Amino acid sequence: MVAIRTMRANRRIAAMTDDGTEREVTSGLGTRTQARSGASESTRLILLVARLLFIALVLATPALVVASRTGAADPFRFSTVLGLTLATGALGLIVVVVDAMTPNKRLASIFGVYIGLCLGLVGAFAFGTLLNSIVQEWDLKGTAVANYFDLAKVSVGLILCYLAVSVVMTTKDDFRLIIPYVEFRKQNRGVAPMVLDTSALIDGRIVELSESGALDATFIIVQPVIDELQTLSDSADKGKRARGRRGLDIIARMQASNRIDLSIEDVPLDAASVDRGLVEYASVHGYRVVTTDTGLTKVGEIAGVVTVNINRIAGAMRAHALTGDRLELELTRVGENPTQGVGHLPDGTMVVVEGAAAKVGTTAVIVVTNALTTGAGRMLFARLDETPAEAGSAASMASRAMAQPKHREGAPPRDGDEPRASARNPRRS
Repeated sequence: MVAIRTMRANRRIAAMTDDGTEREVTSGLGTRTQARSGASESTRLILLVARLLFIALVLATPALVVASRTGAADPFRFSTVLGLTLATGALGLIVVVVDAMTPNKRLASIFGVYIGLCLGLVGAFAFGTLLNSIVQEWDLKGTAVANYFDLAKVSVGLILCYLAVSVVMTTKDDFRLIIPYVEFRKQNRGVAPMVLDTSALIDGRIVELSESGALDATFIIVQPVIDELQTLSDSADKGKRARGRRGLDIIARMQASNRIDLSIEDVPLDAASVDRGLVEYASVHGYRVVTTDTGLTKVGEIAGVVTVNINRIAGAMRAHALTGDRLELELTRVGENPTQGVGHLPDGTMVVVEGAAAKVGTTAVIVVTNALTTGAGRMLFARLDETPAEAGSAASMASRAMAQPKHREGAPPRDGDEPRASARNPRRS
């Protein structure tokens, strides 16, 4: 079933992209599909052999019991042997069916049931020992009260086992408070893997960050995220369709890269939305979530999941201008104050220059005077640099070049040249 769903994903991703990307996506997912299909087939074969051996041993158990009592005075009858064989076979079949119907087992759940049963049996044994002491002290053995006590021991034992299993399963995440250094969750050694969100794939900067070595963890993409990208690529809206195809292209690039360790997991997300399911999935397995969504970042922080926001990384990598720094800035418009000029640094930081309204449309040398950090970002305040540059220096030549007018109506006549009435080319009339 996993191989079929992944093969369908291969065909749909290839259909949504252009020819070059189609080869990358089909090749990348096809290779992983073959590897996953081979591992799945080997696992199924081992489970089939184990189940057949189990059924054979269960059916052979009555025969072994009968063979052990061949020389006894009261051997088993044929009807008894047949009944035992059918009963044990039915019991073994029930066990195999239950095992086949629960393919996604968790070691924490199995271990929790085992500990709950052990605690329940210990409590039942203690309660039974107390009742046996009462029966022995009051000399009630062989009476009707003793029979009621036996029924009470069985009933209380079942109740204690059920309560113990229920309590352990509902508090398994906090079980480390009872037994130190024991916790019902998978422990990741080394760098914790990162689960990629839909927005992180559409953004695309995760590829450059990974190939540069800044992020060297294992990346995980769950199947619902790919399904969401496919839904976007099938949308009638042009913008959504472009975003979905870009996300699929990013998956293809990450699979084709030799420096990125990418794993596609076909796991269901038991949540109303994909974002909420990613947070729960990362919380259970101890993973980190990579996203560009501010809302998902806050939800992850509330849930105790480490969330990596690419926008925060980009903001931290910006080179901050300090007070007194000299910069060359292109002034694009007039500020709120008519005397102010406004420009932007290459990283998008807005700079307000006092007294530079007359230089809008040109590149000016400024000096940073103040910096203001707000919720919307960082803003710089500056003034024009009035320090004269040394003659012959690069700053002097740049200032002279910037001071030249962009359009000339006419050129001054040289010595010996006849004056022209117009600066136009005489060949053009």
